[in-house]
Amino acid sequence: MTIQDLYRLFDYGYWANAKLFPVIEQLAPEQFTQFIDTRHGSIRNTIVHMLSAEWGWLDRCGGPARGPALKPEDFATAQSVFKTWRKVESDLRTFLAGLSDADLDRVVEFTIPPGDTQALPLGRLLQHSANHGVHHRGQLSLLLRMRGYAPENFDLLLYDFQRRS
Repeated sequence: MTIQDLYRLFDYGYWANAKLFPVIEQLAPEQFTQFIDTRHGSIRNTIVHMLSAEWGWLDRCGGPARGPALKPEDFATAQSVFKTWRKVESDLRTFLAGLSDADLDRVVEFTIPPGDTQALPLGRLLQHSANHGVHHRGQLSLLLRMRGYAPENFDLLLYDFQRRS
């Protein structure tokens, strides 16, 4: 794992978000917050969970502090989530720019409430953070399609094709 690998993973995530977020903005406010029998309970809650987790991992790794987990009810609109996400994206890119490949081997201790303290190398934690978003973007894509909204394909391969050209 290198810094360049992490740049690619996070840049891909932000590229995919840029394809997904405009579709989410098309939802009526009640569709954005409507209960869906999923782990997080709504499209809004899923997006806020993604944002909170990404910021939380950045915090645990030494980036800007998040504080307590973000609460969905603090984000009334999709735009309010996306505004905060742009800040976190900027913070994460700045954080990555300050790291070297050697930093990725530094062991970070962390706790995932209510569990015990764990420890993993910084690079693995950042890789987990980027991958976590992939999982939930897939969920959101399905939820949107079930409501008649079709986000563009955001496969990693398409990202690589676009970046190459």
